Amino acid sequence: VQLQASGGGSAQAGGSLRLSCAASGEIFEINVMGWYRQAPGKQRELVATITRESSTNYADSVKGRFTISRDGAWNAVSLQMSSLKPEDTAVYTCYSNLVVANTKRIGVDFWGKGTQVTVSS
Repeated sequence: VQLQASGGGSAQAGGSLRLSCAASGEIFEINVMGWYRQAPGKQRELVATITRESSTNYADSVKGRFTISRDGAWNAVSLQMSSLKPEDTAVYTCYSNLVVANTKRIGVDFWGKGTQVTVSS
């Protein structure tokens, strides 16, 4: 199982960026997909998640600015980031809790490689 992330990069404050993440491999069922981030010197924090039932959860710091959505089939998500702030600068990592095919039906956490998002003032 792999989580392949794309997008990110640099933007000016007030600008927008989009992150995408696709899960691939022997997947039986995806329970949750989302994004976490870690800024220098800080702990990793949840940014946004979306469940199989399309229930979303956002960090208070991004509510109203970021939108997570499913892309077509339920193996890819996008994070639209708008009204970016310098404090959004961090390494963003895609996350999924999913059930691997041909295993006990227990969700396992998977993480993609981080992608840098830099917002300048």
